Amino acid sequence: MSYFAAAVVRRTQGWSATELDLNGAADIEEVADRLRDADPDAELSLLFVESDDAYLVVLRLDEGEDLRVFGSDSTFAEESRLGALLLGEVEAPALELDDVVVEAAEDSGGDLQDESDEAPPEPDADPIGDADLLADLGIPAHRLLELCAREGMLPADVTAEVCQLVGCGDEVEELREG
Repeated sequence: MSYFAAAVVRRTQGWSATELDLNGAADIEEVADRLRDADPDAELSLLFVESDDAYLVVLRLDEGEDLRVFGSDSTFAEESRLGALLLGEVEAPALELDDVVVEAAEDSGGDLQDESDEAPPEPDADPIGDADLLADLGIPAHRLLELCAREGMLPADVTAEVCQLVGCGDEVEELREG
């Protein structure tokens, strides 16, 4: 299984990003410890884990405490050891993707039907966890879920867009290219 894990931390002087090695981690708390170790003095720490161009998990620590987790698809926990490690203890489901489609249509003033009167495709992902973990950074739950559900969006695309919106896009892009 291939994965990319980017730890993004914010301090008073700005954002920095570093790649994390999750091999050998025994549980989610050990992953959180590795995220804390990326910068023990960080005000905010985010970990973006992309796996097999199919799954995205976002972890968040505020001042090293209060771990919050979001996963783009609960299937990840069933299909891999890494997914089980990151999402195995997450119980609270995220908002339903169907609800996001309805909210997006209502927000745009339109309805769910397009000009061809075809219903929107059924989402094939089952997001799990705290979809609101980035709300204070300008990405409310419905926006995060919409990004994860958008057809053709890979986890790397979602990570890039989220990072651009919160202000650390250049740091993550530089890490990815390095």
